[in-house]
Amino acid sequence: MESPARRPRASAPAAPLPPARQRKAATSQISTAEEEKQPPRRPRGRPRKTAEELDDGNRRRKLMDGAAKLFRTQGFAATSTRDIAAAAGMHSGSPFYHFESKSALLYAVMSEGMTMATQSQQQALDALLAQATPREQLHTLIRHHFEILLGPRSSFIPVMLYEWRSLTPAQRKGIARIKDSYEAAWMPALQALAQQGALQAEPGVARLFIFGALNWAVQWFSPKKGKSLDALTDEALALFIRT
Repeated sequence: MESPARRPRASAPAAPLPPARQRKAATSQISTAEEEKQPPRRPRGRPRKTAEELDDGNRRRKLMDGAAKLFRTQGFAATSTRDIAAAAGMHSGSPFYHFESKSALLYAVMSEGMTMATQSQQQALDALLAQATPREQLHTLIRHHFEILLGPRSSFIPVMLYEWRSLTPAQRKGIARIKDSYEAAWMPALQALAQQGALQAEPGVARLFIFGALNWAVQWFSPKKGKSLDALTDEALALFIRT
């Protein structure tokens, strides 16, 4: 005879949690729900540029380099945006994706060129030994300026010199601020040379004469004539200060 089936035991109800643990569990559930609603946190630091953004930067640089060469050889007024796009290997409307107008492109050529020149000039000065003489400082400044005037990607200086009137008044003020910062770095060396009696003129006037003479080199200097920038620097220094 089969034994009667056993009925399953009813499980005892779970004991309620203490009030403190109930509050902690409820808080944990709320925090979890809020975290799920919040967007994921962005990693710290500057986000990496995408390939498309990098390509945009390269295109912008190509436009500026091409525009600088055309503004120098043809003049701002005679250069069309179609010319600039063709020089950069782009469609005729592409410049307007990066610059709102040809005038804005001209300003970018000058301002970014002068900004890079100011930064590289400071690097050249920082590379000097602490005990460098005022003459050595001026030699470094002249040599760097010749590199800016006559070296690779040097078109922005002639453009700035000859297309100044093509800028708007507001743009001229912006360029003047960068230019003043660049030239101000020459004053300590010039003032020290004046105190030594080695400068041929008062420091402020000497600075104007020096930049006028150096900048004019873009008109006549030719590396094919065999004169190096180092030799040119030595001759310019001898012209401005007494040995």
